[in-house]
Formats: sequence, structure tokens, C-alpha cells
Amino acid sequence: MSTGIRVRAAATAALVGVLGHASASAQTIAIVGGTVYPVGSPRIDHGTVIIRNGRIIAVGANVSVPAGATTIDAASKYVTPGLVNAATSIGVSEVGAVPETVDQSTNSMIAASFTIIDGVNPASEMIPQARAGGVTSAVLVPGGQLVFGQAAVVDLVAGPVSNLLLKAPAAMVAQVTSAAQAGLGARGEIIDRLRGLFEDVRIYARRPADYDRGGLHRLSAAPRELAALVPVLAGREPLLVFADRASDIENAVRLGHDFGIRIIIAGGAEAWQLAPALAAAHVPVLTGALNNAPQSFSTLGQRQDNAARLRRAGVQVVIVGNSETEDAEAFNARNITQDAGTAVAYGLPWEDALRAVTLTPAEVFGVADRVGSIAVGREANVVVWSGDPFELSTRPEHVFVRGREYTEPLREDLLTQRYKTLPPKY
Repeated sequence: MSTGIRVRAAATAALVGVLGHASASAQTIAIVGGTVYPVGSPRIDHGTVIIRNGRIIAVGANVSVPAGATTIDAASKYVTPGLVNAATSIGVSEVGAVPETVDQSTNSMIAASFTIIDGVNPASEMIPQARAGGVTSAVLVPGGQLVFGQAAVVDLVAGPVSNLLLKAPAAMVAQVTSAAQAGLGARGEIIDRLRGLFEDVRIYARRPADYDRGGLHRLSAAPRELAALVPVLAGREPLLVFADRASDIENAVRLGHDFGIRIIIAGGAEAWQLAPALAAAHVPVLTGALNNAPQSFSTLGQRQDNAARLRRAGVQVVIVGNSETEDAEAFNARNITQDAGTAVAYGLPWEDALRAVTLTPAEVFGVADRVGSIAVGREANVVVWSGDPFELSTRPEHVFVRGREYTEPLREDLLTQRYKTLPPKY
């Protein structure tokens, strides 16, 4: 069989796998004999996980395997919930240098009504690549100038966007760290603009009819942007704020306090300096651990034990790729295992690191009733690892998302197959 035919055959097999999703999800699957880390409950040695109709129906050490179940021997393996990458652009950024493949960012200072889920490409090559690395869910985060828009949580399953979606909006996204990015002149102007914006949202929320009649003074954003921010000020939707410098983080937390907004910090290079205050204010922090040197003036106080220090203080910590390194790119979404492993090396307890890439992000973004743990009734997002998932040599051996095991070849596999042999010379 020629190389071209083999590639087409592999692609056809992948398509057949997609079309067979319903029947695959309906199977009963028993993962037996592994060391199961449910995350929401204690570790189970020689545990069994039973999956049926896309959900977990049983988990424990003395669980009977149903007759006719497909059995996976996980002896000497680690069994964990599927990983949740809480800050990525999977599906909205394919090739960073090709603008037509990037649908993550807007060109507006205030883009609160922008919904990133509307631009997702469910056929993105980044989805199977991340999934093959054990990432089964992701928070898609928009970019922009000052107020970026609305994040969404998705499962990395096959099918249309409506099939992927777990929650949208999951958070409003903004930044307080770069005046130039916002088209402003100074950091203080960022906070001033946000305060003015939130004050106008309060006015609009109380008197929308007066706005429509022109009975209000000129507000700082269009009505659709103000309306999109109403749930944030009402406490129904968190505000995810990118901030690295300690003073910027402090400004964001104060802003949240003054307006009754639930704040989540992303980046947080110097968050360790404010750890007790962040814990007292119940502000989660999304941060990485791979950077060992400052990448900008905003990250001069960066430390690789940032996550460990935050966790010791009682802060909810979510491990994500460092925003200023390549591991934050969509094609490296699976690298959160390296960030988590590095955080462990710098003092974060192993169990806390696993929670920081599974249940904690699910809790922070309001989807813990569906993903992030191995528990009865949860979606069957489960990974069987060859060993410790935070070791570089470890590989996912079985990846289930909503009960379906994904085994299709990746584009990189197909390209390797195609080009590993030199063409014949004529």
C-alpha cells in the first residue's frame, strides 16, 4: 500500500470513529487494577472505574465488573480524571503566524459582548493533539485590549461546537497590566477606565429604558457591552484578570471588592507576595511554573515556587502554562503536566498539583458537577497513564472523554508516516 493510501485510510478510520461516537459512548467499560486518583476523594489502590453511557457509574476497590463490559487492565498504572487546561486557545488559534486561523482576540478596548465560543473550529488539529496528552476539557480565553470578552469551557470531544460546549460564558476576561495593550498611557489609567466602566454598568443595569430613550449621560461603552457586564457586577459571572505585578494584582482585588466582583487572577507571577491577602479574599490564581527568569518588568519578582507558596497560604491554585512562554500556545496545551511537575519539584504537594489541573479549575469555572473528578454521575473523562503523569517519560495509554476512548492518529503522526521514508530517486 502506498504512503498516500495509508494516510487516507488512517483519516477515513478517524472519520468512522467520529461517526461511531454514539455506539462507543454506550459501551460499558471497566478500568481495573489501577491506582485511582479520584481527586475529590482518597486514592484507591487496585481500584476499578466503571463507565457506561458516557458517565461514571461506579468507582472503588471492590466494584464488580458487569457482564459483557470491555475491560482495560490498569495494573501498575495511574488512573486520573481528564486534565482541565484552564487558559488556552484550543480551537480558536491554529497557526499563530497566519491571521486567518486565529480567532481569539478583538481590536476593541471594551469587547465584553465578544463570545469566544462563536469562533471555535471543532475540526481544529489542536483538539486531538491536546486530548492525546490527557487534556479532556479546556477553558477558552479571549484576548484583546482592556476587556477581552467572555471565556467558555469545552470538552474536547468530536462533533459540532454545540457538542463541545460545557459552559458559556464561564468568565469575563480583562487585563490590568499593560497600558499600551489597552491603548492607554499609564497603568493608573487602566484602573480609572475600569472603574468608570463598572460605574456605568451599575447605572445601565438600574435604568436601561432611560438609556434607550437617551435619558442618561453618555456612557463609556455601547449598550451591548454594558449589558454583557451586568452579570459580572451581579456576582453571577467572575472576572478573570490578567495581572503579574504584585501592585497590579492588588489593584484588581481592590476593584473587585469595591464593586462586589468575583475576581480570578491569571498570570500572577508575583502573586506569592500577596498570598495571605488573596486567600482571605477568596481569589483563585491561575499560574505556571516553567519560567525560571523574569520575561518582563512586570514579572521581576517571579518565582518557581509561586504555586507552592500560594497553596500553603490557602489560595486556590490552578496550574496553566506561563502566559509569556510557548507552553501557553494551543499546540502546547498538553504541557500543563510539565508545569504541574515543575511546581511539585518546587514544593507543591503532588496531590495539590493533580487537583490544580483537574478539580480546582472545574470548581473555579463552575463545572465541577460535570468534570474534574472521578465520581459516580460525573462525565467519564478519564485517563490511564503509564506512570506518574507529571514525569516526562509518562504517556497517556487510554484517554476517555464522555465515555468514548479516542485513539485516532494525530496530524503529526500522519505527517511522520508520510515523510519518514525518502521518495525513490529517478
